[in-house]
Amino acid sequence: MPEDAHRSPAGLSSATPPLTLVFGASGYIGTHLVPRLCASGARVRAVARSPEVLAARGWDSVDCVAADATRPETLPAALDGVDIAYYLVHSMAAGKDFGRIDREAAANFAQAAAAAQVKRIVYLGGLVPDSANTEHIVSRRQTGDVLRTGSVPVTEIRAGIIVGPGSAAFEVMRDLVFHLPVMVTPRWVLAHSPPIALDNLLEYLLRIPTLPDTAGKILDAAGPDSLSYADMMRILADEANHRRPWIIPVPLLTPKLSSYWLHLITSVPTPVARALIEGMRQDFTADNREIQQLVPQKLLNFRESVQAAFEAERLHTVAARWTEGAFVFRNYRSDYAYYAKHAEGSALAQASPEAVWATLSRIGGDHRYFYMNSLWKIREVIDWLVGGQGLNYGRRHPSELRVGDTVDSWRVIGMQPQRRLTLFFGMRAPGSGVLEFELTPEGDGTRIRATGFWHPAGVWGLMYWYALVPAHLFIFSGLTRAIAREAEALSVDPTLHSRPD
Repeated sequence: MPEDAHRSPAGLSSATPPLTLVFGASGYIGTHLVPRLCASGARVRAVARSPEVLAARGWDSVDCVAADATRPETLPAALDGVDIAYYLVHSMAAGKDFGRIDREAAANFAQAAAAAQVKRIVYLGGLVPDSANTEHIVSRRQTGDVLRTGSVPVTEIRAGIIVGPGSAAFEVMRDLVFHLPVMVTPRWVLAHSPPIALDNLLEYLLRIPTLPDTAGKILDAAGPDSLSYADMMRILADEANHRRPWIIPVPLLTPKLSSYWLHLITSVPTPVARALIEGMRQDFTADNREIQQLVPQKLLNFRESVQAAFEAERLHTVAARWTEGAFVFRNYRSDYAYYAKHAEGSALAQASPEAVWATLSRIGGDHRYFYMNSLWKIREVIDWLVGGQGLNYGRRHPSELRVGDTVDSWRVIGMQPQRRLTLFFGMRAPGSGVLEFELTPEGDGTRIRATGFWHPAGVWGLMYWYALVPAHLFIFSGLTRAIAREAEALSVDPTLHSRPD
């Protein structure tokens, strides 16, 4: 076979790499899998509901497409010409009805994949104990069953807890370890599960569809350890150089009851965290002998997996936009939550992006903050009273910005002129924050969106956020309207910004 030939899923040689679809590319696994596929030489099409999220990934060689499995009319274009389709979506964040949504989405996808003559579907599911009765676990199994009702061969990989930055289960455990020194827990903390390192799982996903014999198989993927959740949290604490939590299991506290206070401890989206906790009431086992024979690799144990996760953060190899947990924007703090809380406001300016950008670029310094400057002043004084830099006013230039500039107590950490400006929050607070402005052409004008993102530090960081959400919503809404008005005035009189304030 020529060196540049590639092996198709059916084992046939082809001079052109098969087109690989990652459906759910904006999610945790998809965000990491796409670069791996590209590095292997695959042609990749990434699909998500939001094209803006995919655009922010910076995948220049990837065909990025918007589609939604709950809207079947969007699927034919996404699946056109596809050989291998990774199905990585779930609807846990939708709340109580996510099981029905998952089944409908899988049925739509199976039908569309058959019509597009896709050769293989690879579905990442979860380990399923025989006694499973929670919707999260049952839904993952049913999704695989529904995908198999179609004519396209399905390979299902069932994995337990995935150990890596951004994995919902890993982040729940991390938040508990860092911010709950004493845990009165249900007996689920004594249940056992075989965790798997993110890198090991990605290797399985990358290689399995290239093996013809894996078509139609259900394969368990797991690491070498079977540990209780309590033991995992103790090991996580050790590797983070943090004091081990006191874990006190009690028989009367059920996983369902314990899930209700999770929003006070972790920033993992509450529906997702609740579904995960409620699914932890039984032991999980895995028989990974077959997948290990098919794809031999060194499996990291749990301690090594945690070490790899922390190292990935330190080396900035976490393949996600900062709002999903990049280490630098959590102020290099492992104890700051990976997932961000956010609040936003928006307004439509009857002005060009150039006029809006010229207005926005004057933020801070002598010009101040367009709206409710008295509230900004109060927050700055409070920061100064607790030893912060809140009263350090000023900026390098009154109307020009560049990455690295200090704007009062903010720092410019990202900018795309006429599109996006990102400011890092420099005041003292229990967490790490960013304020981001996005400008999007809309009709004859420009949509201005201001979003505050907050990575809380445990209970106090979450309480700080919840206390200020009403103020944030009020200020961001008024702020964007004020920027719109000033940009509209600039469009009428281009000399406006050349005059003294």
